[in-house]
Amino acid sequence: MEESGVEIEQETAVDRELNLKGEVCPYTFVRSKLAMEEMEAGQVLRVVLDHLPAVSNVPKSLSLEGEEVLRVEQLNGTDWEVVVRKR
Repeated sequence: MEESGVEIEQETAVDRELNLKGEVCPYTFVRSKLAMEEMEAGQVLRVVLDHLPAVSNVPKSLSLEGEEVLRVEQLNGTDWEVVVRKR
């Protein structure tokens, strides 16, 4: 028998998506933070990035702001997703 909560992280409903492909640091963090400020507690933001430094900087900075980073995952050869829940 499979427990229903086993894959919950992969199936998290996304409330808002931000495509920041082509953007560089620090704009990737600034735009992500502004998007989070417009959201309500518990909502989930998915950020798509292609600037490699942003892949580590955005989740680290959002975490320092008190947000919950759910996952950072490579989508293909150039793109990454960062999924964050507003606290």
